[in-house]
Amino acid sequence: MKDKRKLMRGFLIFTVTLLAAWGAIDIFTSAKNTGKPDENQPKQNSNNTFASFAYELPKEMTFAGEQIPLQNYDVRESLDQELLKVAYWHSEMFSYLKKSYRFFPIVEPILKANGIPEDFKYLMVTESGMRNVTSPAGAKGFWQFMEETATSYGMTVNKEIDERYDLEKATVGACKYLKEAYNRYGSWTLAAASYNVGQGNLNKQIRGQGTDDYYDMFLNVETARYIYRIAAVKLVMQNPQSYGYYFRKTDLYPIIDTKTISTDTVLIDLTKFAKQNGTNYKVFKLLNPWLRADVITNSAKKTYKFVVPTEKGRSKDYFAGETDDEYLENAEVYKQK
Repeated sequence: MKDKRKLMRGFLIFTVTLLAAWGAIDIFTSAKNTGKPDENQPKQNSNNTFASFAYELPKEMTFAGEQIPLQNYDVRESLDQELLKVAYWHSEMFSYLKKSYRFFPIVEPILKANGIPEDFKYLMVTESGMRNVTSPAGAKGFWQFMEETATSYGMTVNKEIDERYDLEKATVGACKYLKEAYNRYGSWTLAAASYNVGQGNLNKQIRGQGTDDYYDMFLNVETARYIYRIAAVKLVMQNPQSYGYYFRKTDLYPIIDTKTISTDTVLIDLTKFAKQNGTNYKVFKLLNPWLRADVITNSAKKTYKFVVPTEKGRSKDYFAGETDDEYLENAEVYKQK
């Protein structure tokens, strides 16, 4: 019994000593950290937690040249909610900013040539994040076309070819849709809303609610958020540093130097065809995502155009053929657009 008591007393003394030592180390460490903070570390508030801030909304804003009535409390709060979601979704927003350098120069000239306001590139971002995704309903590509709609605007969709994944052709198709919708509604805002909900459903709401002003309409949750989300994406992408996004210009994804080749023959071996044109199967498929099979039977003898990298684009150097200064200069010009 005495031995057991001695053992217990020794254990207690050891435990108390250990706790005292930990306390002393903690006090020493705290005292040491009371000096000048490391400027490279994120700023913290007095509660030792990272600070978040509510973003100030602009006093005025337009979408596609049309005024967003931010003086209305419901409109202002709706935009505020979407801005919080978009601006604080850092991984996704950085992806948008990086990809925009590569894909916006493809989309912007097509929008301009078809008389579509440039703001609609942000609709594309909102639809797909500039990814060739498939929605639960079956819409595909950057512009998220359903098969029936895509074919009605001249895109080929079959087991071998799906031009919803061809960015240039899908952008042309989106322009045709938006122009038709604008001619019907006389409003780019309603044209954009119809892109989400469909013209039939939008027409029903216009008749039922007795208004053709998007900002006065009570709509389903997704469509009610749609314009505000596009506007929020526009705000952040046009002024990234105002929302805490800082990046080196060389962080942007560079434009790949490519050329176009054509053929009207049957292609039964795309790997061989890719190698004959100076690339490999992987890169060939990445640059031509509208190819959905490993063969093109081409019974109609149609001429297909493919994108392949030039010698400059085939380089393993990420900034192939560009000096750092040239790349930085190009990125700076694009940022100022």
